[in-house]
Amino acid sequence: MFMVDDLTDNEIKTVPMRRLDQEFVWHSLREDSNGTDVKVTTCRNSVQGKVLIVDDKGYVCSRTDVLSSGCCDTTSENTKRYSCETCKENNCCSIYEYCISCCLHPDKKNLLQSVLGKASETFNVLFASVTDHFELCLAKCRTSSQSVQHENSYRDPRAKHCYGEAPPVTGEVVGAS
Repeated sequence: MFMVDDLTDNEIKTVPMRRLDQEFVWHSLREDSNGTDVKVTTCRNSVQGKVLIVDDKGYVCSRTDVLSSGCCDTTSENTKRYSCETCKENNCCSIYEYCISCCLHPDKKNLLQSVLGKASETFNVLFASVTDHFELCLAKCRTSSQSVQHENSYRDPRAKHCYGEAPPVTGEVVGAS
């Protein structure tokens, strides 16, 4: 059995932090290029979705359409790129994977730069470990305290995954009379 007390100071793992002067990597519309003639063959993806997965290129697909590379199969008719299918004008979405896909659209860069610039001290700690556009969208689209109205009720239970600056608009609470 491995115990924390058995670790030496050199073995303690830390979360890598982005230096303030380190370039943040934004997603671009250039088609899956890494600057060489070699096609990028691996992707990071959202992993946890039971039905849908989104990869770091902005493609949303069925879990059954994820290739061994971790990328969505772009030849599948159900795979969509930069899909905002369940998202509202306030940048809040009902499905996590669509939130990430929409957030990854290069047109959202200015909005996300504004979000990063206005982040509270608490969020700055979280965002310090974020190194690129995909990681930022993963973090922003998780249900945040801004989405919660009271304990376990949401401001808008149909759109609780948000990547923008404003929390979801206060709406009718599910189960309230």
